Amino acid sequence: MSSSRWPLSVLVIISSVFSVFSALAVVSCAQPPDREMQQAQGAIDTARAAGADQYASVEFAAAVDALKRSQEAVAARDYRLALNNALDSRERAQTAAKEATDAKATAHTEADRALTMAAAALEQARGAVKAAEGVHAPARVVDPARTAIATLDRRVQEARAAFDKGDYRAAAKAASAATEALATVTRDLDAATRPAVRRRR
Repeated sequence: MSSSRWPLSVLVIISSVFSVFSALAVVSCAQPPDREMQQAQGAIDTARAAGADQYASVEFAAAVDALKRSQEAVAARDYRLALNNALDSRERAQTAAKEATDAKATAHTEADRALTMAAAALEQARGAVKAAEGVHAPARVVDPARTAIATLDRRVQEARAAFDKGDYRAAAKAASAATEALATVTRDLDAATRPAVRRRR
């Protein structure tokens, strides 16, 4: 008699254990993942403060999108999906913050170098103006060069202001463009003054 009852008892025990675990799983997914979503939002805020929206834009946008999907899943009462998206958002935001820190350091170095080159190009262009004045180059050559240098000087100052605000990419771009334009001014002045130099000799 006992041998015929054992299989049934085992089945009852297994069924009970399965029911307990099922109930726990249901309970664990019965509430919105508020804590994880708050953590994801906090990670996004930290990443934004680190400049991730500019220096790690792809990963940052993915973090923001994942949190949005988590919120949408909560609205649809799919709390398991909401949890997965919240965790994904937090991880992506943390990755974006790290990427932004590294990229920002690189951009800082590049912008500083670009500003140094722009400052040197300004001095060279001003020197070319003085040389042109020294050989009495025509005003039609010297005056436009002076105007161009004054304009480019302001652009370099704007690039430095961007650098001081932490916008290193904009600073590097503006400074590099000014350097190229100043180099053109210097070449044009040199070309215009060479014949005058030969005539003086």
